[in-house]
Amino acid sequence: MSATGRVPFNDLARGTSAERREIDAAIGRVLDRGWYALGPENAALEEELAAEVGTSDAVLVASGTDALQLAMQALGAAPGTRVLTAANAGGYSSIAARQLGAVPVYADVDPETLLLTARTLASAWARMDVAPKIAVVTHLYGAAADMTEIMDWAERAGVLVIEDCAQALGARHAGAPVGSFGHAAALSFYPTKNLGALGDGGAVLSRDGEVARTVRSLRQYGWSPKYRVSIDGGRNSRMDEMQAAVVRTRLPRLETMNERRRDIHRRYERALDGHDTRLVNAAHPGFTAHLAVLETDDRDGAIGHLSAAGIATDVHYPVPDHRQPVAPAQSAALPVTERASERVLSIPLFPELTEAEIELIGDRIGELP
Repeated sequence: MSATGRVPFNDLARGTSAERREIDAAIGRVLDRGWYALGPENAALEEELAAEVGTSDAVLVASGTDALQLAMQALGAAPGTRVLTAANAGGYSSIAARQLGAVPVYADVDPETLLLTARTLASAWARMDVAPKIAVVTHLYGAAADMTEIMDWAERAGVLVIEDCAQALGARHAGAPVGSFGHAAALSFYPTKNLGALGDGGAVLSRDGEVARTVRSLRQYGWSPKYRVSIDGGRNSRMDEMQAAVVRTRLPRLETMNERRRDIHRRYERALDGHDTRLVNAAHPGFTAHLAVLETDDRDGAIGHLSAAGIATDVHYPVPDHRQPVAPAQSAALPVTERASERVLSIPLFPELTEAEIELIGDRIGELP
């Protein structure tokens, strides 16, 4: 257990402490150069991310939510555009769509994986009065959605697909990295992500050079060239050089850190073997284990049980998008989404957990029904 007797849900200081020398060197490199925005660290990280995922382009932006919004813009979202998405993934795609005046419409998710599928998307699509132009597919908790079937459905339906890979950089489906299937993909480098910065940042990835060029212009006022506004709807959405430099130092260790996460997840799985309480996912090489998420019939009881042992928890996510106060009424029910929002509970899962903390968590979840 930690020195305070409490197991934190996350402790970012442990990671930065272990990497302090490399991080100091990366920041020092930027300070020595005196170039703080859209410089060589940005350019290098964009090349490295595109190579990691297998896309032709990566464009750094200020946040993961900006990445979603700019990807939607580049694919033609405008006021009134319908964006088909999930309601159980934190609200980020909904917020991005509304910023453009687009209308988020929700599909339910698979009861086992809590992910969108071709079947759930097709069911929602069939109910819509106005056809969606875009679908946003979130690889929730670090698990890859079945992009083969989703892209087959999207081609038949005439829908453009954005993959939300904020929790899933390094995840794979059918042997290929997530982010390489859709018409565009969004990444987040928020500090809690598997590949996190020391502040905020994001990226749009695409195999379509025109999409990348549009995002590159939109992230800086719609300029093309400098001081000439060629695309309406641009903004200031730049990831600074220090954050890019820090992410570059961490990218080579991403798979090692993901494997550590998977190992911890496997240990939790073993602790719950034979129990009614289950983990939403099972560890395998294509899963990034961003979160370890329990499904339990008695969430309050589980929170109290773990809290009594000094173990912090969180809920991802307690309020589905279509039940948020700002959401317009949606007539279609989302029974799986709504049931999951009342039953999911996240337990600590980060690479720097100590062996004693992992054992304590495993022991205590093993006491759940």
